[in-house]
Amino acid sequence: MANIKSIPVTALDGSPLDLASFDGPLLVVNVASKCGLTPQYTKLEELAKGYGSRGLTVVGMPCNQFMGQEPGTAEEIATFCSTTYGVTFPLLEKADVNGDDRHPLYAALTETADAAGEAGDVQWNFEKFLVGSDGEVVARFRPRTEPDAPEVVEAIEAAL
Repeated sequence: MANIKSIPVTALDGSPLDLASFDGPLLVVNVASKCGLTPQYTKLEELAKGYGSRGLTVVGMPCNQFMGQEPGTAEEIATFCSTTYGVTFPLLEKADVNGDDRHPLYAALTETADAAGEAGDVQWNFEKFLVGSDGEVVARFRPRTEPDAPEVVEAIEAAL
């Protein structure tokens, strides 16, 4: 499996972003602005603020593959996230997380199985991948698992 932190990514504003520049663990989440799970942004931001000083970085990747729930431009997404949810964590450029045009980041992430032992495609918006400081995926949480669920918090604590 690839070192997740070595995979090239682009920030929402179009600039290159080096995931290896983040020393601690990453919580990588495919996000969308018009989804029933969109309120998870609040808890993701709380994790980013609460654990940021200890090294955790939340990274969001907007994706429009699930019923067109992220139709906006980069500017619209940035404005929505900052004004509606106060998001301060890094957002990547909008990309596919499944299929032939799957971003290389998600090609690597989806090799990891969830708690039930299932790897493969992302099920929906707000699927979460915890990446250790070393760039290896240590846990995968399906979309309906809240960002502050005990199993997520325990995994983050163990990765710090």
